[in-house]
Amino acid sequence: MQNFSTAAIVDGTLWTLGAFSVATWGLILVKGIQHLRVSHYDRIYNKAFWRASDLYAASELSGYFGPAARVAQAGFSTLHDADVGTTIHDLEHTGDRQELLDRRLRQQMQKERGSLESGLAVLATIGSTAPFVGLFGTVWGIMHALQDISKSGSASLDVVAGPIGEALIATAIGIAVAVPAVIAYNFFLRRNKVIWAFLDNFATDFVHLALKTSFIIKRPVKRGGDTPEVVVQGKNPVVELHRDSIYAKEAHA
Repeated sequence: MQNFSTAAIVDGTLWTLGAFSVATWGLILVKGIQHLRVSHYDRIYNKAFWRASDLYAASELSGYFGPAARVAQAGFSTLHDADVGTTIHDLEHTGDRQELLDRRLRQQMQKERGSLESGLAVLATIGSTAPFVGLFGTVWGIMHALQDISKSGSASLDVVAGPIGEALIATAIGIAVAVPAVIAYNFFLRRNKVIWAFLDNFATDFVHLALKTSFIIKRPVKRGGDTPEVVVQGKNPVVELHRDSIYAKEAHA
């Protein structure tokens, strides 16, 4: 019964390390694809944004994905809501246009940061605990091996090497599992800092651009027909020609 429990504990340790390894490489694959997509989308949208003629043209960009596009969309949505006005009066909507814009951009950036950091805690946990899990299996296996050696009454090399060598495998597997997890954690943590710095600079530039337009997105009036209207002002009729919100006025004596 004791041999069975010892074997079960060692086998359970190895299976746990195997699960850790599968989770590590699965997260490495998922996070690697995520970062490739984020870098690609941000690069494309950043070029399109700065090639726009003005802030209104940038707000009309569509079909773009990625953190930068979502941060910009949150900013444009905030400016649009401020233009049309809102009937909601709560703490979320208090403040002037700049305060609202800063708040929305910061909230969206926190959402993007949470998405980028998802899974990193698992990698950090595996990287820090896998060697100790393997060491636990090794210690338990060595205890069992020493008990068998004491029962046999022989401490020759051929009796000791086999059981202790098998027990040390757990430590080796634990280290093999921890190393990729630690490397992946540090790599993705560095990539997150680079992306966060890019988003922070992008949001700062967005606020500065909005400041130049007084936090108002100018929308051109739809082109209408040339419909003259005669407005009588005193004794002189004034002809107003409506075209793109430009009025041509001519006074006739």
